[in-house]
Amino acid sequence: LKALSMESLYNSMENPLLYVLSQMEANGILLDIIKLKELGTIIKKECDELSEKIFTLSGEEFNLNSSQQLSKILFEKRHLPTGKKTQGGFSTDTATLEELVATGDEIIPLILRYRTYSKLQSTYVSSLFSLVGKDKRLHTQFLQIGTATGRLSSRNPNLQNIPIRTEEGRLIRTAFVPKKGFVFLSADYAQIELVILAHLSGD
Repeated sequence: LKALSMESLYNSMENPLLYVLSQMEANGILLDIIKLKELGTIIKKECDELSEKIFTLSGEEFNLNSSQQLSKILFEKRHLPTGKKTQGGFSTDTATLEELVATGDEIIPLILRYRTYSKLQSTYVSSLFSLVGKDKRLHTQFLQIGTATGRLSSRNPNLQNIPIRTEEGRLIRTAFVPKKGFVFLSADYAQIELVILAHLSGD
């Protein structure tokens, strides 16, 4: 009986969906290359300015992306309270830095902001440039069985992971554009909408 229900699911939903996803992958999503380049320039400038401020406050230049070097600046030179210890020294992860904001040391918010912009540059701006096709579109791969919950997942690039929570992250989304005569539509039935849907459907 279970095998029959799985076969029915495959024939009625999973298999027909293959053709839809295949077309979606082939169509891709349009990327405004000029806009992305402008964003890259803005983000790089912000990173450079933040670096200079951090180096001025610390009294020396160091590799901001090195947790060991940053650890020495924060905990040995500035004598900030240490958190958890790792193999390379005391942790300088985001959670630790967010706790250190309470110390009032003005270098901490600058480092956190630098990390935000640096991640946008490396994870999104640079990687999107390398993945965009000659047609100026991103052709992601949609996976039907990529998650335990059964929802679709996306990779190369993961278009479900474009940041939206911060103002800086939302800038990256502005580089994604619909073609002329079309619009983007966002539909989400999560959380309260799902509860309303269950009530109305009697599910």
